[in-house]
Amino acid sequence: MACPKGWEALEVLKADDRATHPLMRDDFGTLQRVSWNTAIEHFCSRIQQIQERYGKESVAFLSTGQIPTEEMAFLGSLAKFGMGMVHGDGNTRQCMATAATAYKQSFGFDAPPFTYQDFEESDVLVFVGANPCIAHPIMWERVMRNRHSPEIIVIDPRVTETAMQASLHLPIAPKSDLTLFYGLARVLIENNWVDQKYLDSHTTGYEEFARHVQPYKLEMVAERTGISPDTILHLARLIHEGKRVSFWWTMGVNQSYEGTRVAQSLINLAFLTGNIGRPGTGANSITGQCNAMGSRLFSNTTNLLGGHDFLNVNHREKVADILGIDVHRIPDQNSLAYHEILQAAEEGRIKCLWFIATNPAHSWINQDRMRKLSEKLEFLVVQDMYCSTETAQMADLILPAAGWGEKEGTFINSERRINVIKKVCAAPGEALSDFSIFRLIAEHWGCGEMFQEWTSPENVFQILKRVSAGQPCDITGIADYPMLDREGGIQWPLPAGTVLPSSQRRLFEDGRYFHADGKGRFLFEAPAPIPEPACEEYPLVLLTGRGSASQWHTQTRTGKSAVLRKLYPQSIFAEVSPDDATRLGIRTGDTIEVYSRRASIQVRAVVTASVKSGQIFIPMHYAETNRLTHDSFDPYSKQPSYKACAVGMRKIAGAHS
Repeated sequence: MACPKGWEALEVLKADDRATHPLMRDDFGTLQRVSWNTAIEHFCSRIQQIQERYGKESVAFLSTGQIPTEEMAFLGSLAKFGMGMVHGDGNTRQCMATAATAYKQSFGFDAPPFTYQDFEESDVLVFVGANPCIAHPIMWERVMRNRHSPEIIVIDPRVTETAMQASLHLPIAPKSDLTLFYGLARVLIENNWVDQKYLDSHTTGYEEFARHVQPYKLEMVAERTGISPDTILHLARLIHEGKRVSFWWTMGVNQSYEGTRVAQSLINLAFLTGNIGRPGTGANSITGQCNAMGSRLFSNTTNLLGGHDFLNVNHREKVADILGIDVHRIPDQNSLAYHEILQAAEEGRIKCLWFIATNPAHSWINQDRMRKLSEKLEFLVVQDMYCSTETAQMADLILPAAGWGEKEGTFINSERRINVIKKVCAAPGEALSDFSIFRLIAEHWGCGEMFQEWTSPENVFQILKRVSAGQPCDITGIADYPMLDREGGIQWPLPAGTVLPSSQRRLFEDGRYFHADGKGRFLFEAPAPIPEPACEEYPLVLLTGRGSASQWHTQTRTGKSAVLRKLYPQSIFAEVSPDDATRLGIRTGDTIEVYSRRASIQVRAVVTASVKSGQIFIPMHYAETNRLTHDSFDPYSKQPSYKACAVGMRKIAGAHS
């Protein structure tokens, strides 16, 4: 099965604006075609000059969740071990950092416990800040195949397409999630609807958590969330009576200033009720990007290769020994997070940025701030399939890269399944796979000997197997690409000597977690106030999210398909509540101005009851949207909070279509 984007995945490779040759900006500010040799020599010499002048930490890379795992590993190893960079992060910071951090803190490792089969095995599915009808339509098909007549609960401020199909929708007040889930926990504990045996045997911190949720009485929770006490009780009873309850979340939780604790409040509910490690259960984060899990484990950004720790001398020595390099080449400090790298560039501490397969001039929060950043840099490199992205147009050097379908490697999806991707067509012009670009850079930089074994993606896969040995993500039992192909992908872990027991495997079936004591941890804290609440001047809360099943992220690829363009609105629009529309004299089709403290944009109004009074929804796919968003971040995951900021709205006089 494939969603509309899948139907068009190869078609968009034929776009006219593919980057087909290296482009370098000349003295007059114009991008000019150059040879690969000139481009790579310029890349290496400019970065080496900057490092000599300002130090190793003056250069950083920002990568992606959309290139194969082997390319991510090559990039992270080349940049940090070969070129001496300390700082590098991925755009997965924008989508999955919260889930990774929550799992790591609660479980002891970034370990999503579920399999997609659980969509079909649950009798109660709770979706929080998730709209799989639109964002993950193939997963939603699996929910529709569920034979248990499941209760489907959607917790979302907006009446999404998924909420329309749910058996229960809780239109929660924006960013009141923690209050609701602590209130639910209190009801479960108060009624003794908990699995005490599981709690005693497999978790720590339960008694402290039980004390923490005591103040979250029904009346207070109802007032803060906008959900009636009866509805909260009904949901608690559904969770209690369910035999196989699963909790699912995506960006509505992750992209929050307190997202880590919200994700852990769902993990806590799974702990409380023993709904983890069995079919149809789990606290389950659905990934946005195709290889976000590969990035989380093997990109050398948030952790050392294979889920190791840059701060752990034993881990550094292990990885150095496997790779045959001097351990002192491995940084003994963590990288700055994405927004900290950009802030360092704003402050002049980072002078050069290298972007790989990402378009932050469109996607990054408070976008105008990002666009001004290029003025502060001495050298900006973009390595991408397309030369037309907003970020590429700012670049001093563009390196043309092959896309999916034009190269080989593996992806790891959110159920931990490693799949082979295959080359089915050639890249256009002189575009090269990212893997080949990294090999060229290594040779020209002078560290080629370090990567003598890195001759092909499959050879690198064998290296990553060795790096994973003994880790929770151990994949030493996967022989090679053909084995992955035969099995239809394999979930980690699969240690050497293990017979693959099943194509669907869950973690924590034995109740043992990855902390030293083998137990899962209850983690919690009081809800924090919204960083930018609505006020008299900016009386609305801006909600953002997926707009349609045919759009994806910055539309760098989906915007290239004539078929997909017919399936979604071409111009930016905002969903406006009937009450707010009546108050301001707005009708569907009117051009309205939406403004925040950062910017003002014009959009087409769509009057709909899908949003409540005091809220407005704008899809994230349009370039203008992130001119409005407020740059606040979760303190643990450092993920940006895209989902709730204060805006105002007014009708533009005489504008009606």
